Amino acid sequence: MSPLLSATDLTKSFGQTKALDGASMTVNAGEVVAVMGPSGSGKSTLLHCLAGIIRPDGGTVVFDGKSLSGMPDGPRSALRRSEFGFVFQFGQLVAELTCLENVALPLRLGGVKRKTAEQRAREWLERLQVADVAGKRPGEASGGQGQRVAVARAMVTGPRVLFADEPTGALDSLNGERVMRLLVSTAREQGTAVVLVTHEARVAAYSDREVTVRDGRTTEIVAANL
Repeated sequence: MSPLLSATDLTKSFGQTKALDGASMTVNAGEVVAVMGPSGSGKSTLLHCLAGIIRPDGGTVVFDGKSLSGMPDGPRSALRRSEFGFVFQFGQLVAELTCLENVALPLRLGGVKRKTAEQRAREWLERLQVADVAGKRPGEASGGQGQRVAVARAMVTGPRVLFADEPTGALDSLNGERVMRLLVSTAREQGTAVVLVTHEARVAAYSDREVTVRDGRTTEIVAANL
């Protein structure tokens, strides 16, 4: 069976700095893959290429049989809204909106009516155990609560791939563990593949397998604990 998402021989430079130098990896449907490496190794650049946020200078990214790296900007943006979800280190929630409105936002941008969007958002806040902050703005929630709201926002559209870039990097170990348990369990329940960028072994341990990035090159390493 073909992988859901694959990158082959990716290269990417920023000025004179080479971020990727022939990086390759695959992600199967429903699989959790940890991308590990030290700061500056190219792992976040690899994630951004896989997600179609940036274009590689060379190589190919294929999602569900379609070339993502060669896709025009409009269809690529539409694909990110409908098929991908994103969780970043600091959540990147909209400060002016309530947590409920933040989670509903991707649905509203996709044309879903407000009442339906907010009902689905409330269900996801309950699933991520943060229904009590629905009416609060992100600044009124704790860091751990904010990250769980961010996971709810990423999952509310039913994405086929969830990209998580250092999702616990700003949290203490207890909140980090809670976020990872809920992120992985909800993704598995939905059959969503996860690309998890991290430098922490305890976070990578939630994955099915690990890919390490060093100097812009990738190597698959021993399977992580399930």
